[in-house]
Amino acid sequence: MNATLLLLVQLTLILTVARLCGLLLRRLGQPSVIGEMTAGLLLGPIVFGHWMPDLHGTLFARPSLPALSGLSTLGVALFMFIVGVELRAPEGTRAQLRSAFSVGLLGIVLPLCLGLAIAPVLYPALAPAGVAFWPFALFIAAAMSVTAFPVLARILKDRQMTNTVPGRLALSAAVIDDGCVWVFLAVVLSLASGGRSGGVTLAVVGALALVAIAFLVLKPFYARLLRPAGLDGEPPQGCLVWILIGVLACSAFAEWIGLHAVFGAFLFGVCLPRDDRLLHFLAKRIEPVAIVLLMPVLFALAGQNTTLEAFTGAGLGAFVLILLVAVLGKVVGCATGARLNGHGWRESLSVGALMNARGLMELIVIKIGFDAGLIGPELFTMLFAMTLVTTLMASPMLSLFYGQRRGRTLPDGSAAGPL
Repeated sequence: MNATLLLLVQLTLILTVARLCGLLLRRLGQPSVIGEMTAGLLLGPIVFGHWMPDLHGTLFARPSLPALSGLSTLGVALFMFIVGVELRAPEGTRAQLRSAFSVGLLGIVLPLCLGLAIAPVLYPALAPAGVAFWPFALFIAAAMSVTAFPVLARILKDRQMTNTVPGRLALSAAVIDDGCVWVFLAVVLSLASGGRSGGVTLAVVGALALVAIAFLVLKPFYARLLRPAGLDGEPPQGCLVWILIGVLACSAFAEWIGLHAVFGAFLFGVCLPRDDRLLHFLAKRIEPVAIVLLMPVLFALAGQNTTLEAFTGAGLGAFVLILLVAVLGKVVGCATGARLNGHGWRESLSVGALMNARGLMELIVIKIGFDAGLIGPELFTMLFAMTLVTTLMASPMLSLFYGQRRGRTLPDGSAAGPL
């Protein structure tokens, strides 16, 4: 089978399985992205490779994976670019902002501390050869701290809770949480690159240069370029090419300095004007390609890095420890932050349940760690499974803590949580 035909067959299979699993999970009341992530796991060695090893070996032979890797990197870069464009500073009264910062801060600090606490247990058996303890430990801490902002927003939208107290608080805290985690992860990757001559210096200096270029040069340039024109208020159609050039250039620069392409794409998205018309313009043109076509490729490629050996012997105990720390860190940390700011236990625990969803963001983080050599297949598989479980838990836990009762009204007239 030639390379082009193989790639087309791979994409056909990936999209078909992702679509079917997404539809199934939606019927079960879960976001379709969880089904698509599960599809990636099913297409890997654990299920497809175990049941049909010869066919799996033909369709997903190691020499064919670089082509999929390139497509998945492009998909992640475009997705994180849209996330950057969507990013908004938390809004609300001073009390609401204080609550959001408390939830976001404790939702990072407690998982970070717990991740560092279990790192000495995981390091001897699960760290790849040659990886120093601190880069490994700091990456585990970062992986414990992620919240899936897009999945969280989808859950709230499906349950019509976007304007409730827990919904607003969780969305605001997730912006703070993920922003801090991405910065922290960039620092971890910089430390990990210290094994190369001048790796840390290049990463740090390059990151500072990228930030300066993005906000001092690209931001004013694109602000002028993207001024709304015409009756629909959208930028000229030709601007899309220049936007894609900016995404790809920033992604390439981030990759060159030893960080991941997603950092450049995300930063470029952040530096664009905060305009809902621009967001709609970009989402309509980029999201279908990034989310429908390319993100399932990321899930399938991640699934190829999993191994059934992760859950044999002591591995099962390590997975249980990781899952317990992940859930406790997020739920307890975020609920405590909300409770300290005067919210009731029902609302506080609801926020913790929402922030515990890790979804696509976590998968991107652990894929970055795997590609950087900070974790091996066994730990990658455990973190992949933890991502699925914590994301699946979000909706049932929210129903348990928050229920379906009619909410009270916020000062601005929108619905709030139950008393």
